[in-house]
Amino acid sequence: MNIIGLVAGITTFLTIWFGHVMVREVEKRVHSILPPILICIGIALACFYGSLKTSSLTLSSFLGILGVTFLWDALEFYRQEHRIKKGHAPANPKNPRHAEILSKYSNATTHDLLKREAGSISKTEKATL
Repeated sequence: MNIIGLVAGITTFLTIWFGHVMVREVEKRVHSILPPILICIGIALACFYGSLKTSSLTLSSFLGILGVTFLWDALEFYRQEHRIKKGHAPANPKNPRHAEILSKYSNATTHDLLKREAGSISKTEKATL
């Protein structure tokens, strides 16, 4: 029985979900996005190394997917900051970096579009989307 496809599918789903949540939560708390970016790149490189060195196809698939996801999350830290500047993601006014963004960019907001009732998008929110 071959379980590589099952492991790859579950790994892909869970790592993408974890990465999305991690990027949002870490980005709104850190004062500089460079350390999380470097940590994600380091984890990705370690996963790639492990993927190349293991003889298990299942473990190699798992580590390869994990590595690509962490590499993508490193890019997402940068992209999340730009989403905040555009008002597509909420800024954290308690974070000095976000407070600066709120003062410099008129579209930046503290309003979280993900925390609303379904179907209750206002005209203002529709205009920013």
